[in-house]
Formats: sequence, C-alpha cells, structure tokens
Amino acid sequence: MGLLSLIARLFGGGASASRPLAGAPRDPVAPPGMPYRSGATPSSAPAKKTPPAPRKLNLDAGQFTPISREEMMKNAATLRWTWASVNFDRRDQIPSAGDPRTALIDRALVAQGLLTPEQLVEIHEAGTKMGELRPVLREVQNIAADAVLADAAARRARKEEKIAEAERKRQARAEAIRTRRATDIVFLGRGVSGGLADRRANIERLQAQGLPVLATPADVAKALGLEVSRLRWLAFHSEATAVTHYVRFQIPKKSGGVRELSAPHRDLARCQEWIRIQILERVALHDAAHGFVPGRSTLSNARPHLGRAAVVNADLKDFFPSVTFPRVKGVFQQIGYSPAAATVLALLCTECPRSRVNYDGRELFVATGPRGLPQGACTSPALSNLVARGLDGRLAGFAKRLGWTYTRYADDLTFSADGEAMGQTARLMTGLRHIVAEENFTVNEKKTRVQRPKTRQTVTGIVVNKHPNVSRETVRRLRAILHRAKTEGLAAQNRENHPRFEGWVRGMIAYVAMVNPERGRELLADFELRKR
Repeated sequence: MGLLSLIARLFGGGASASRPLAGAPRDPVAPPGMPYRSGATPSSAPAKKTPPAPRKLNLDAGQFTPISREEMMKNAATLRWTWASVNFDRRDQIPSAGDPRTALIDRALVAQGLLTPEQLVEIHEAGTKMGELRPVLREVQNIAADAVLADAAARRARKEEKIAEAERKRQARAEAIRTRRATDIVFLGRGVSGGLADRRANIERLQAQGLPVLATPADVAKALGLEVSRLRWLAFHSEATAVTHYVRFQIPKKSGGVRELSAPHRDLARCQEWIRIQILERVALHDAAHGFVPGRSTLSNARPHLGRAAVVNADLKDFFPSVTFPRVKGVFQQIGYSPAAATVLALLCTECPRSRVNYDGRELFVATGPRGLPQGACTSPALSNLVARGLDGRLAGFAKRLGWTYTRYADDLTFSADGEAMGQTARLMTGLRHIVAEENFTVNEKKTRVQRPKTRQTVTGIVVNKHPNVSRETVRRLRAILHRAKTEGLAAQNRENHPRFEGWVRGMIAYVAMVNPERGRELLADFELRKR
C-alpha cells in the first residue's frame, strides 16, 4: 500500500496518499522549508499562498516497477541504436522525453528516488527550450564565428596596411636619402664630421671682408662649380683608401734628408685655387708676415733688420704638418664661415701623410699621421699665415717690449736689435720658446742662431750687414757660369742636370737684381751677351 500511495500522491493526490513511504522524497506540495510530517494535514499548516499545481510526466504506476529480464529482452529491439537516436549520447543537449531510452532512464531515476517526476519535467522542459533556442544559439555561434573571421580579416588588413606603410616609409626614406646625398653632406669620415650639422654663418663678418657667403655644403659645392657628390668624394676623409687625391714625390733638402711634396690632382687643385683667390688672399694678415704675401718677399722680410747690431734667426720645426685639420677649420670659422662650411673647406685644404701598402692583394694608401697642410697645395702658405696670426701678434708685441724688431717668412723667424736691447737676448730666447709652445708650434733648436755685427748677417738668404745683398758665393757662381759660357756654351755649364738650365740661370740673375739692382743689371747684360 505504501508504494501505491506514493504513486497516487505523486500522480493524482488523494486521502490514500496522505502517508508517504519511508525513504520517499518530501511532499512536493509542501511549502519550501516546511517538510511534510506524518499525521499533519493542510488545515493544520499556516495559511500560505496556494502553490501552482505540480507538473506531471503522465506516467502510471506500472512504469516505476522493476524491469524484468523478459521485459528487457522484449524491448531490446526497440532500444538498440538507430539513426534516430544518433543525438542520444551528445553532451550538449538533453534527450527528448519521447525517446524510449530516455523514458526507460526516467523510469529508473524516479524508481530509485534519485529524481522526482517534477524535476524530470523541469529537465525535459529545459531540454525543449534548449531545442527551441538551439537555432538561435547556432545563429549566435555563426555570428560569433563571422565576427572572429571579420576580426581576423581586419587584423590581416591592418597588418598588410602596416606592411605597406612600412614599405612606403622605407621608400620615402630611401628617396630622402638619395635627395639628401644629392643636395647635402652630413658625413665626411670619422673624427672630422662633427660640425656638419651646424649651418650658422656670420654673414655680416663675411660681407664686411668681401668674402663669399657660404653656410652649407651645398653652398660650397655651388661656389666651386661641383656636384655635391663630387665635393663629397674630394673632401671625404679615410684612414685607408685605394685612391688618393695627391701625387707624392720627394726632393732633397739643403740641410740633408728629403722633403715630401704633395701635388693635388686637377679637380682638387682647381678647388684649392678658388679657395686661395676668393677667400684666403682677401683676409688681412699680421704686418710681421712676409712669406707668400702679395707685394712682399724675402727682401721685404730682410729690410727691417738692415745694419742692426744683433740678428737672431729661429726656425719652426715641421711648420706645415703642425698646422692640423682642427686649426685650419678654426681659421675658417674665425673668418665667419659656419662649422659645416669650415669643415668642408678645411678638408679640401688638408691631407694625411700616407704610406703605400699592399693588403689582401689590394694597394692602399694608409694614413700615418693626422691631417695637416700638404706641402705642394697652393692654399697651404696662406693658411699657415692665417693660423700664425696669433703667433705673430704675440711675438711682435713681446719683441717690441724688449726693444727688438720681429718678422716672419713662412717658418723663418727673425729678430734684430741695437744698443741696450741686445742685453735682452737671453730673455728674448726664453720668451720665444714659451710663446711658440703655447701657440702649438716647436722651435727647431738646430737652426737657431745669434748673428753679431762682425759676422755675416743673413735673413732668408739675404745679407743685411749694411745694405741688402746676396751672398758672394751666389754671385761668383753666376759669373763663373757666364764666363765659361763664352767659350763652352751655356748648356755645357749644366753640371747639376737642371731640366731647364737657361731658365734657372735667368731666374737667379733676376733674384740678384731684386736684392741688388746694380749687380743684377751687370749679370743680365753678360747673360744676354753669352746667349748670342
């Protein structure tokens, strides 16, 4: 009676179902939190809102009886797998209550007390709702998949756009570099390119001196009549290069040893000539400078020292090489040019001493020292005079305070004095060495000498004891050549193999005429006579 009462209570209700079976679930009609107790009636419970009628599975009591073996075998054919039950084992949906296998499982769950019929109703209703919503879910999933695909496509498009933008930037940068290389110079080698970014020129100072206004490398190239690329090639500094812009050769020195001369190639020589004429020769020099100055000569350098009681000669060691690239660049900047223009101009006027070496089958010219003024460039004398302006000013002022006179011809320094000032000779020599060292030059002690009145006093090869004159040895040599030429011919007197001996003789006579016009006229008349 207990099982039947439970079934009647679950699936229809009634008086006979007032007592639940032991172990049966709570009364589904009872309110939450108020379990049904034996002997209690609804009238004895507190009055509450009537709950909705319980949902039913429409199952009869026979459906909850144990399944016999015969019944199992009987239903085996019905319960075997078919295409209709293909979704039974899916975990993403609740099987339909109309499926035989589902009905059998529901029957077992209720019979074992694991679920109530109402719970099964809710489960299958949820499954039904899920079935109704599954198309919507699939649509949502499709929308989500489409969104994912759209997002992936958008990311690919953005990536492709970024790649295209990077390529455009690369091409624009390459074009900018080509344009910049064609119109500007920003690098000319390690250690010399520091000022190329500064294009600030002192225009007022340049115009006041009558100099061309140059602020950028492009201005320099335009003034020189060169392409920017050609200017870059001429001015570029390299420690080791396969091409050099100079032809180097050596000539013997009178004092022994050899002197290396560097003759620039055509394009560089033309650039240096323009710099010399248009810039360097227009800048004022100190009055003490006589070497390589228009209107001045060895004679003008010697005249201030005529007939003096004491003449001191000093020589600067390695004069041109000691005028390095930074000093030349500083000269151009002092004139008023921008650091960029000064850098280019200084590189055009300086060069490293180089040695020819073979490396890995290649012939290279390797730098053996810093960039300096090459002996053989037309700009080197003028630049050395400009670099030495500070030296000339200090030595001239110092000599004047001691009562001495000072002049300079290239690297030859000359001082002279009379009377009491001669007592300052030691002080003069000490101050000379100090000032020369502070101006970054070096005194050649081997060529420093003090000449007294009773000895032959010479200044840059000119005798200055009483009046300007050339040495007796020079005059005697010229007279001997001209005398023998009377009987042997002029060409036979070329014992030193001068390539242009006649021109050399004429030049020596012109030099004598410059220093001593009367003796020069005599020698010239004799020379013209021997030529006939």
